[in-house]
Amino acid sequence: MGKIILFMGPSSSGKDTIKRRLIKENKFALKEMIMSTTRPKRTGEVEGRDYYFKTEKEMLELEEQGKIIEKRKYDTIYGPWYYFTTSSSIDLENYNYIGSNTLEGLDQFVKFYGIENIISLLIKLDDGIRLQRALDREKREESPKYQELCRRFLADSLDFSKENINKRHITSIINNDSNLDNTMEEVEKVLKLYL
Repeated sequence: MGKIILFMGPSSSGKDTIKRRLIKENKFALKEMIMSTTRPKRTGEVEGRDYYFKTEKEMLELEEQGKIIEKRKYDTIYGPWYYFTTSSSIDLENYNYIGSNTLEGLDQFVKFYGIENIISLLIKLDDGIRLQRALDREKREESPKYQELCRRFLADSLDFSKENINKRHITSIINNDSNLDNTMEEVEKVLKLYL
């Protein structure tokens, strides 16, 4: 039976950079879980690589078919944006998977697949560094959404509070304040223990 590696952390903590590097280096033969979202595509994002971009109607149809493992809604200043994962993209009988999610998403994956099949890694980063990374990323957008960046930053402070983290079984908490190579070493140590 395969495992699902879930990276969690506030926006701009580096979880997607770490995930992409693990996939590229291919040391653990991981398949990437591609999530779906109803939010607009950002500059440079590619359908099927970054996300599957769906309409709200398409999402509801998948939900009616029982294909959604986890789903969350963000009430943005642009209206509701949904992020979700479908079961049709996961074959744990034959593969190990890697993806990013929230603490609530972790709960839903554990409920669906069992705690024994989930490796959960929480990526932490100094808030000042994280805010600067988010701002730098948003500046590169064709139409920067600074108000949404601020809303998300503040919401992440609540979502990833100590109280919320302590409610979950987190396999490992990894600090990403150092350089990426050091962070990758820490991640790989954890994965070698569980894969």
